[in-house]
Amino acid sequence: MRFIAVLFFRLSYVLRRQKLAFAGNLPERNNPDQANSTFRMGIWMAYISQRGAYWRAEVRKRGHKPIYRTFDTKQQARDWAQRVEAEISLNIFVDRSEAERTTLGEALDRYAREIVPTKRYPSQELTRIARWKKNDLAWRPLAALRGVDFAKYRDARRAAGRAENTIRLELQVISHLFEIARKEWGFETLMNPLKNIRKPTGSRARDRRLLPGEFDALRTRLAASNNPWAAPAFELAVETSLRQGTLFNVRWEWVKIQDRMIEFPPEARGADNKGVPARLPLTRRAADVLRALAALWQRDRFIDPELCQLGPVNVDPDKLSGPVFGTSCNAVQLVWKRIVKSENGFPNLRWHDLRHEAASRLFEKGLHPLEVASVTGHRSMQMLKRYTHLNPADLLTKLG
Repeated sequence: MRFIAVLFFRLSYVLRRQKLAFAGNLPERNNPDQANSTFRMGIWMAYISQRGAYWRAEVRKRGHKPIYRTFDTKQQARDWAQRVEAEISLNIFVDRSEAERTTLGEALDRYAREIVPTKRYPSQELTRIARWKKNDLAWRPLAALRGVDFAKYRDARRAAGRAENTIRLELQVISHLFEIARKEWGFETLMNPLKNIRKPTGSRARDRRLLPGEFDALRTRLAASNNPWAAPAFELAVETSLRQGTLFNVRWEWVKIQDRMIEFPPEARGADNKGVPARLPLTRRAADVLRALAALWQRDRFIDPELCQLGPVNVDPDKLSGPVFGTSCNAVQLVWKRIVKSENGFPNLRWHDLRHEAASRLFEKGLHPLEVASVTGHRSMQMLKRYTHLNPADLLTKLG
């Protein structure tokens, strides 16, 4: 009987302690570092302890890994534990700890490893990621980022004079990262904060064309540079309307000078919004420029070097292979920018404006919009219109 009485007393004491702990009425220990409280409901167990100036709450349930979090006060820890247990009992709990521990910088590193290599232009994505990693937001946890944080970033980039499309592409990287994290990385509860802000509307449409005399002046100054490939690249950009990247990737295997065609293989045609036609027709001047480029590769066959500037006919491009240009895109860009931005340069002129010039010249030759689109590679008439800037003075003869 004495054994039963002692057992009953101890059981009553334990039950009383657990009841007080659940109600939050346990007296605090003299040593705050050892302060803790425990409450149990059925198969639930929540344990709250003080670690220095903070309180750590841990919830355990059979079939779930232990869930823990640190708070500033004991009441916050208790409220969190009760909310987690309620969500688990309703089968709606999703672990947020991973999103709370993972910073934006760490997520960007994973995005660069797993997602960027699958994109068409990974180098551009890596450049944007490198910029984001230098931002203060890269140190913040994913779960702590809000739309207002990215709205401030957007406004700061605008104040710095960045183009609207540049800002849009930078924000698009983060938006896609959040979607990937939510769908494939197990962060189901992570909301995409980019959906709550106004996106940049896009870059302002440019209408810069070559002014009278600028074409000849540019060609002369480019030809006088130390890079013999710069002037032919400039002329081909105007004659073919090719984008800069595509132009410098053209290979001799694709060039059919006798047919005045460039036949692009499927892997070189680009994405839908930046594509080129499968067969690009060439103007006679473009064919002459390609012959001049062939002459640069076959200098030993010429007696008179001046023939290189006139589009010699006694070259055989069919015997050439590899890139058409014996220089890099960056090398030509350095020459271009040095001339354009010089004291007697060409204000507000960019290389991509040559594509606008090419599209406008095709219309001025009388081509139908569908014919122009078959040369420039535009998929929609709206975008083709954006690239076309006709001279109103040339319309006077048609108006009568």
